[in-house]
Amino acid sequence: MQDVFIGRQPIFDRRIQVYAYELLYRDGYVGYARINDVDQASCDVLANVLLEIGLENIVGPHKAFCNFSQGFLLQKPDLSFAAQQLVVEILETVQPTAEVLTAIDRFRAAGHLIALDDFVYDAGLQPLVERADIIKLEVLDVDFDVLRQRIDQLRGLKPRLIFLAEKVETNEVFQACRDLGFDYFQGYFFSKPKIVTGKKLPPSRLALLQLVAELQRPDVVLERVEQIIQSDVNLSVKLLRQINSSYYSLIHPVSSIRQAIVRFGLDHIRTWTCVLLLGGVSEKPLELMGMALIRGRMCALLAQQSQPQGVQTCFTVGLFSLLDSILDAPMEQILSSLPLSQEIKTALLEHGGPCGAILDQVKTYEASALMQQNGAVGENPALRTAYWEAVKWADHIRAGLC
Repeated sequence: MQDVFIGRQPIFDRRIQVYAYELLYRDGYVGYARINDVDQASCDVLANVLLEIGLENIVGPHKAFCNFSQGFLLQKPDLSFAAQQLVVEILETVQPTAEVLTAIDRFRAAGHLIALDDFVYDAGLQPLVERADIIKLEVLDVDFDVLRQRIDQLRGLKPRLIFLAEKVETNEVFQACRDLGFDYFQGYFFSKPKIVTGKKLPPSRLALLQLVAELQRPDVVLERVEQIIQSDVNLSVKLLRQINSSYYSLIHPVSSIRQAIVRFGLDHIRTWTCVLLLGGVSEKPLELMGMALIRGRMCALLAQQSQPQGVQTCFTVGLFSLLDSILDAPMEQILSSLPLSQEIKTALLEHGGPCGAILDQVKTYEASALMQQNGAVGENPALRTAYWEAVKWADHIRAGLC
């Protein structure tokens, strides 16, 4: 199945809070765009964002700036379902023909904000200014007096325009642009574009999400769990392969999904499902996945001593404690889309409750272990034992995911 790629660069407000993301065409894990057809590039970005990866998965509750070429504008795609989030960013090559202006009016009427990219004013572009909500001005190597004159000129044409500074590369430039009256800011000073990738939703992903939801129910039904796993060949093969691995030293191999569930219990299936879910969405190095597995297992081992009824919950808390790093999104936003208990969410967001306290202990140990490499602190023997047991377990689990 073919990967799809999107470049994502944040846009910040005057308080350096994320206001939006600009979504950029990428054809691989590269930090630049290789564009042969600008109209097709615009189309590909929207298709990948709206149909493949999902707008919410890329920008969360924030707005999304997407480049619209002249040819793509004239296709008049119906994007009204995303009007509150999708900002139509008109490229600097677009000319204000009657057809273009009609297309822009159509987007405005649907509720989209209109932005003008890399804008340099001349009288012939006034119809675009009249329809714009946001104007993006490039500030790299531009004299601040020139910028002030451009802003004053444009505000004279439309007083309520919003200005966005592009290519802000130093704090000095950011402060100067803020003083000039810019409302939003974008550039390498804040963040370089990051690559977001995704695939079309395969049946196994859908089955996996259904399985997570079912396993989180307080009245989980074994037959329903069995049915979901059996509905997807990939899930069935992965479960039986891991159960029958040498790690468990079974005398007789497990040959059915029901036998696997009964033999190892729903807690084991929950653990296995969480690991598969996390491994399936991660685009980061395997080492980060390994860190999450170690945290999960270490939390579970410590819970056996102090919270024996909450071992599985503590495992999930530890495993998911790196979700924000793995998915490049705020933890609160990620958790809002996962069918997890409030206990788990509180532990992850606030380190609250018994599982949150254990997670805090594990994270403190991680930091202490790093310091100990320089001879700064000693180790807790119980934590050290749990850590190395977790490392061994995590290595086995990662091998089973291949």
